[in-house]
Parts: sequence; structure tokens; C-alpha cells
Amino acid sequence: MWSRRRGLLRPLGCGVEELRCRRREREAALRKARREQQLVSKRLLRDEATEEAEGGCVVVILGEAEIQEFLRLAQRGIEEKERERALVSLRRGLQHPETQQIFIRLEGSIRTLVGLLTSNQALLQLEAARCLHELSHSEQSAVAEACLPATSYLLTYLSSHSSDFIELCLYTLGNLIVESEAVRRQLLPQGIVPALAACIQSPRLTVLEALGYALSQLLQAKEAPEKIIPSVLGSTLPQHILQLLQPGPKLNLGVAVEFAWCLHYIICSQVNNALLITQGALTTLGLLLLDLAAAVQRTKNAGLELLVCPVVRCLSNLLTEAAAETVGGAVHLRDERVVAGLFILLQFFLQEQPSLLPEGLWLLNNLTANSPSFCTSLISLDLIEPLLHLLSVSNVVSVLVLTVLCNVAEKGPAYCQHLWPGLLLPTLLDTLALSDTEVVGQSLELLQLLFLYRPGAAQAFLQQSGLQALQRHEEVAQLQDRVHALQQTALHG
Repeated sequence: MWSRRRGLLRPLGCGVEELRCRRREREAALRKARREQQLVSKRLLRDEATEEAEGGCVVVILGEAEIQEFLRLAQRGIEEKERERALVSLRRGLQHPETQQIFIRLEGSIRTLVGLLTSNQALLQLEAARCLHELSHSEQSAVAEACLPATSYLLTYLSSHSSDFIELCLYTLGNLIVESEAVRRQLLPQGIVPALAACIQSPRLTVLEALGYALSQLLQAKEAPEKIIPSVLGSTLPQHILQLLQPGPKLNLGVAVEFAWCLHYIICSQVNNALLITQGALTTLGLLLLDLAAAVQRTKNAGLELLVCPVVRCLSNLLTEAAAETVGGAVHLRDERVVAGLFILLQFFLQEQPSLLPEGLWLLNNLTANSPSFCTSLISLDLIEPLLHLLSVSNVVSVLVLTVLCNVAEKGPAYCQHLWPGLLLPTLLDTLALSDTEVVGQSLELLQLLFLYRPGAAQAFLQQSGLQALQRHEEVAQLQDRVHALQQTALHG
């Protein structure tokens, strides 16, 4: 997940500024590597009551003749109920991939379905939209592209008075958007971004959740940074997204999860994160982090990790922006409260979701990288020891813990005196005995910083069997030279 530079030790002449320069270069490389893989998926929206009522029906593959007959009845049936039943039967058939392939190959089938979608009878419109929704869920891109003639109408119906219909249109559009670049090319000039911006003002939570899904699919497109995200940032969507992420009694978990991922994709694009920061993203996310930390202490297994993950990622990536320092990121995040809240979440991850521990530690790394105040908070809240306890979790976690400790040590002698002596000495002896080169390399860098600012630490380390631990590594000669050089610097500095 993280790429790290090898050969952390250098020959003689490695001073404070060079150490800082090297760390800045590595941080830049880490930030670049941290752009997450996209979470492309599709959603299937089915009415539970309807599914239960139809529970006795088995999904069967429909042939051409059956499809044509259902379409004929849906178009020309004598009674509306008869027409609706025909569409229901067609919809059930379209749940089978083979029926979908037969349907799109049948001449005029999509045109007929679009005609029913645009009819003036609400029940027929809804069933036609459900048929399109089944098609949109197909794993075959050809099926999605066959639905192209319907997309402009689905977009138009986002201004419908029926919230159920809007929700269905949004999920269908979200499924089609992620599957086909042709669909996106058609929808962008037709105004999908303004249409979504209008939808976000809906008071219905189901509509907002569906909107968050559709928008997240749009933002994950490969062309999003150039063709989509600038339009999104130029709309009212970012302000509304931040409002929906405001902690408080009105915060809805399902809605917040969808829009937190939307914000994550926007931030990862790096199109204009300075704008998000000026709109208050750091403050909103910081407050939401504190709210989530309080919530995990009150509630067990409530799915909160689904929201914690994108929120932590958003904060981590925003903190790497120059604009975050310009506006005083530390002030916006209220130092000690954020560090305390983050440690509550780390404990929650450790117990409930260990796979998320690296996410929290990555945020802690970005908080402490350039901020003495956050490093001070770690020390004043006595969190160094709990941090050291995480070293036993995994090698990935160990590297991040050691990186955070390097951030603290880099701040100078006053900070190093809180790290050494103490539990750090036996801990580093243990990490140097590991076979993982990244863990060992980060341990050696931490030692360099400690020896630089606490010359007495070198002698204490070597007396505590540190030499035997170091001799297992090829870099021992360099480190011995380094220790000697740093001791000489300390004596004559």
C-alpha cells in the first residue's frame, strides 16, 4: 500500500537539514502512492414488498417471442392492469443475464421500453424504469450501452414529483455511468452535474443516498479529473456535501457514507483541494471525526466504520495540501481533541476492524509530519506508550507507528527527551530483530534522529545489546560510523 525508499542510512555528513529534506521527499512519494483504488460497484434496487408478493415466481429465461408478446401487451393491452402485468413479467425475465442479451438484440425493444417510460401513465412509467434498472445492473457493457436512448429521459425525471421514481432513476443512472464511457459522454453535455446539484436539496433521505451513489460513480470515471470534477467543484454540490457531513442529530449514516466517498474521490483528484479547504472541509471533517469517536464509545457494531474510513482518508489527503498550512490546519482541527479522538478510533479499529488501523495511522502521520503542536499533544496525552503497543499488530502497522515516532523525534531535543529513555529502547531492539526490511529501515532512521538529538542515547543503546541486534543487518558499519560522527558533532557542537 505504501512504497518506501530503501537505504535510509547514509555515510558521514548527514545533518539535520539533510534528514529533514529526505523525509520531505519520502512524504511526497508516499502521498503520491496513497491515491486509493476506486471502489466501482453497482446497486440493485428492488421493492421488498413486491419481491415478497412475487416470491412464488421463478425467474425464467424469456425467448424472443415471449419478449415481443410482453412488449406488445405493455403497449397495446386493453386494460392498464394488463399492461402493467406484462411489464412486471418482462422485468422478472430481465433479471436473467441471458434474457438481457436476447432483449437488447431484439430490434425496437429499447425503443418500445423508452416509449413506455415516457408515457403519461405513472404505473407504466415506474415498471418501465424498473425494467431499465434490471438492464443497468448487467455485468455486460453492451447491455449498458443499449440503454443509451433512455439516459436523457432518466436525467429529465430527476425533477419528478415522485421521490420513489427519482430514487430509481438515480440508481439506474449510477449503474450505467460506471459501466459505459459512452453514457457519460452523452450525459455530461445534457447537464447531469446541474441535475444532481438540484437533487441534493431534496428533503428525502432515500433520494439523497441514491444521489450520493450516482455522484460517486460519476466521480470515479477515468476522465473525471479533467471533464467532471471541475464542473462539480464549480457547482453548489461541495457546499451541500459538507452540510450533509455536519455532525449532529440530522446526520444520517447512509447518506453521510455516500457523500464522504464522493468527497474522497474529489480530494484524490487534486483538482482544487484549496477550494474545499476554504469552504471549511477541514473543520467539518475534524468535527465529524470527533463525533464518530464519541459514537464508537456508545455504540457497538453500528456500521460506523463505513463512515470512519472515508472521513479519515479525506482528512489525511487534505492535510498534505499547502493550503491546509496556509489556513492553519492545526487550528481548524483543534489539536488535542483530534489526537485523543483519533486514538479512540485506533482502539476501535484494533478491536473491531484491524484492517483500518493503517488508515488511522496514516492520518496520525500526516497530522504530526509538519506540526509540533500535534507532536506535543501525543506527548502531553501520554500516547507514546499506547502507540508502541501497536507495533505487534503487523509489519505495515509497525512501519507507520515508527514513521509517526520519527515525526516526533524530528522536532528536536525537547521532543526526543520524552522518547528516550523509556520503552523505546527495548522496542527498537525487538524491531531490529525482525526480518522485514521496511520495519528495520524505519527503526534505523528513528535511531539516527535520536542519536542526533540525544547523543547519550547512542552509548546507552550499544550497552543494551543494540550492537548485536544491528550486526544482523548490512547497514551496521554505516550506522557505527554514523553514531561516531554524531557523538563527535555533539562533543564539538
